[in-house]
Amino acid sequence: MRTEKDKMLAGEPYDASAPEIQADLEATHRWLARYNASLGMSASERRALLLERLAAVGEGAVIRPPFHCDYGFNIRLGAGAFLNFNCVVLDVVEVTIGDRTQIGPGVQLLAADHPRDPERRASGLEFGRPIRIGRNVWVGGGAIILPGVSVGDDALIGAGSVVTRDVPAGATAFGNPACMRA
Repeated sequence: MRTEKDKMLAGEPYDASAPEIQADLEATHRWLARYNASLGMSASERRALLLERLAAVGEGAVIRPPFHCDYGFNIRLGAGAFLNFNCVVLDVVEVTIGDRTQIGPGVQLLAADHPRDPERRASGLEFGRPIRIGRNVWVGGGAIILPGVSVGDDALIGAGSVVTRDVPAGATAFGNPACMRA
């Protein structure tokens, strides 16, 4: 029988109140308390903390605290990736950020999702859809990237944009909802 965590990681509907899910959330909250108190530490000390919890941390990747996430273990950072202050990553499934991608302050990467049908939503079940951000992308401050979105290499996401669909490589997307310009 599959656990609720197995279902969560597969992007299937799962019960977020299940004990194994709650235990992971509590462990992440303890880790976040330590990480968010690390601003005065050296870059190597903060990197060591990231390596404790994140799935992958490429050489030179940086997350400036404060930082918030659901689990951490579904986040993959490429080499030289940079997340500025106050980023939020809801990582119920994999969230991948490519090499040399720059993410501005207050950006939200929201892989967590909920059923559209009100009866199913009332059941409390959730699911996730992976977010993939390519290499050398620039995501402006305050942007929101919604569940299941992929952003191609070398793309630019304007500050404050709400990205509701995939952005091709090299494109610029801005606005709410984000519109693309080649």
